[in-house]
Amino acid sequence: MSNRYFVEERPNGTYAVLKPHAMRASAICTTQREAIAKAKLFGHGHEPDVERVRHTKGGNIRRWRKA
Repeated sequence: MSNRYFVEERPNGTYAVLKPHAMRASAICTTQREAIAKAKLFGHGHEPDVERVRHTKGGNIRRWRKA
């Protein structure tokens, strides 16, 4: 069983804590900080990947970062 979790922003402004390939969120939080804390709790201390969209100097999009 994987301890990997992701935090991504939802269209309504809340944040979802998800496992890879999950159909449903493990938790829904109002702030990104709260979602990261829950992801760390669920993942037994493993750092979750957090969604962010940023354009790099090379013109690529970097989509994920470690919490």
